[in-house]
Amino acid sequence: MVEVTDIENVAVLGAGNMGHGITEVVAMAGYEVTMRDIEDEYVENGYENIEWSLNKLDEKDRLNESPDDVLNRIETTTDLAAAVEGVDLVIEAAPEQLSIKCDVFEELAEVAPDDALLATNTSSLSITEIQAAADDPSRVVGMHFFNPPVKMALVEVIYGAETSDEAAETAYEFVETLDKTPIYVRKDVNGFVVNSVLGPFMDEPAWMVSNDEATIREADAAMVHERGYPMGPFELADLTGIDVGYHVRKEAGKDIPPFIQEKVDAEELGRKTGEGYYVYENGPGPDYEPEDADDFDTLRVEARMINEAAKLIGNDVATPDAVDTGMRLGAGFPEGPCARADKLGLDVVLEKLRSLLEETGEERFDPADYLVELVEAGETGTDAGKGFYEYTTEGLGDYHYLNADLDDRGVLTVELDRPERLNALSRDLMEEIEHVLDHAPVDDVRCVVFEGAGDRAFSAGADVTGFAETKPTEMMEVTPVFVAVDDFPRPTIAKVRGYCLGGGLELALACDLRVATEDAQFGAPEIGLGLIPGGGGTQRLLRILGETRAKELVFRGNRIDADSAENWGLINRAVSEDDFEDTVAEFVDDLAGGPPIALKIAKQVMNDGRDVDLDAGLRLESQGFGLLFSTEDAREGTAAFAEDRDPEFTGE
Repeated sequence: MVEVTDIENVAVLGAGNMGHGITEVVAMAGYEVTMRDIEDEYVENGYENIEWSLNKLDEKDRLNESPDDVLNRIETTTDLAAAVEGVDLVIEAAPEQLSIKCDVFEELAEVAPDDALLATNTSSLSITEIQAAADDPSRVVGMHFFNPPVKMALVEVIYGAETSDEAAETAYEFVETLDKTPIYVRKDVNGFVVNSVLGPFMDEPAWMVSNDEATIREADAAMVHERGYPMGPFELADLTGIDVGYHVRKEAGKDIPPFIQEKVDAEELGRKTGEGYYVYENGPGPDYEPEDADDFDTLRVEARMINEAAKLIGNDVATPDAVDTGMRLGAGFPEGPCARADKLGLDVVLEKLRSLLEETGEERFDPADYLVELVEAGETGTDAGKGFYEYTTEGLGDYHYLNADLDDRGVLTVELDRPERLNALSRDLMEEIEHVLDHAPVDDVRCVVFEGAGDRAFSAGADVTGFAETKPTEMMEVTPVFVAVDDFPRPTIAKVRGYCLGGGLELALACDLRVATEDAQFGAPEIGLGLIPGGGGTQRLLRILGETRAKELVFRGNRIDADSAENWGLINRAVSEDDFEDTVAEFVDDLAGGPPIALKIAKQVMNDGRDVDLDAGLRLESQGFGLLFSTEDAREGTAAFAEDRDPEFTGE
């Protein structure tokens, strides 16, 4: 079996939406790709779509090379044997029909190299049934790319009944080389992970409408404006096609809510037919408002999603982290169902399911065994210290929305890990930043570096969906996370790539130093929403930029580029992407190798001094100087200067 380090040549079988999208992603990652379909017309259309997409990406500076360089790695053909000759990986992306896919794998048995990894891209079909058509089922694995592959970060790597660990691991590692995020689906269950959990989000509101327990607008308004989902269930069904979800449910043998059946029978299938749950052709489309939510039972919907997640975890299909990652990246959820369940309380979720089961007798409310086990063991979530996840109050801990690492030099790196939302600051993410700073071993920390995951954003602002239930009086308080960053007794650096807007800018302003790539963008766009910057943004901008520049940035709500930000004094350096890591490393080396006590006192004196008059500031400086004069670090620094050597500061 080929290993990921051996993969150089890839064949993609299919040139439709998924086929040409996967081909583009693979070629962008540097692989040689042959895209094959059964008709010249299909291949030509697919290639033209790739050309168009690459040019669009180039216009947005999203390519590391020219479109022609990527296209030069793509070959096309209608000959299957020619397409797979000498390849290391085959990704089948034929139409979503089991018979067609099985036919392809039967043909591959005759022409594909014996050691090539064989993958099938499917969103709902059985990997086990597809791999049964192959000569060696152990080398067949599911790779479910999400549509469109160029934009969507998630890929489900799915085991069939006979898939070998070696095949699945190679597929997983290959996905990572594409700069995508893979999750393992360790058993071939209908719907895999994302569609399994998404199912109740779509069909439970439909059951409620069918039974006259709710309206379409109530469901969509409540799930969006009260619970923070990017779309309401009916709005989402109209976008994807009501018939698509219908056929998935029917194929899985699930009961169909009557309201969905009515829409399918009437051929009112959503946006593509001009009418679905909402009217699009000569109509307003999704026109629900926050006040439409009324008293819609959001817990009923979320309890079913959480229950589905518990089934997957209890049956060893996926881990809680895989489920949550899948729903965040694949469905755009503000947080995963497992993390949300732990905050709600698993006992609350279980009680809701049991009451619905008793009330209706419907099997879909039957609690998952794993959920019952957790509750009976007292592992009910965040408040109990353990639920789907374990929660620690000591040390850096494990986080859902950021990555924290303290290296042996004392450099604490905090990476905001919500690339699918441009690292937008949700309430949970901000709480995790606070937790890191509150629990970091300060004596071991020399400096802190904040950065954003991915290359598109440091942070594009506050995630408004994460504050759906926040009261106005709470929003008026200065956000504690920015105070925590500003007050942290070690130097902090904002390492900025891409967007640094709104709340992201406020986080960067709370840091002591800011280094950015030349293509970074800075702005305070809140005025365009009828708001003003929060988290101390207006006041820090005044102190850093002065009144004229600060008011221009806030009043106009425009973005400025990194060069302007450097000229204005908003950031310390604007450098090219090629020089970025080295420049940040120089800053970090100076801080990590500097005298910890002096840096702490310098930060404290300068922060306190900016808010007082000059005489008071000078007194603070004098006091700080006096405190430092008797330290071992000061003596070491003086001796090193006299001896013409580098000092070795110990923080004493």
